[in-house]
Amino acid sequence: MAETDLARTEQVERPLSPHLQVYRPQLTSITSILTRITGNALIVAALLIVWWLLAASTSDDYFAMADAVLTSWFGDLVMTLSLWAIWYHYLAGLRHFYFDAGKGLEIETAEKLGWGCIIGSVVLTVITLFLV
Repeated sequence: MAETDLARTEQVERPLSPHLQVYRPQLTSITSILTRITGNALIVAALLIVWWLLAASTSDDYFAMADAVLTSWFGDLVMTLSLWAIWYHYLAGLRHFYFDAGKGLEIETAEKLGWGCIIGSVVLTVITLFLV
């Protein structure tokens, strides 16, 4: 019988992930991934706030524990990062609406809008923290 291509057992030298050798992450892809991450992180923050509210309606001891977590350095860090995530997610949503209108799709403009989301969210977070 003749040997078929499927029956060959020689090792073929191929790179495992050829796209990783030539791919360089762009700002637009990073901001897109960051939008997804901040959206999911906001769900976790919302669950913490709901836990705190439920603890307040349950008992004084349970609320004291939940309040201790949310007002600790860890809770402050989570809430500050959540504030940044809210601003970032908001600005990225506005950018996405702009893209949906067919505008700003040129690479240079899209990168400027990406930097605008990143820098704008940091500035708005700092302003919000000083106002509170």
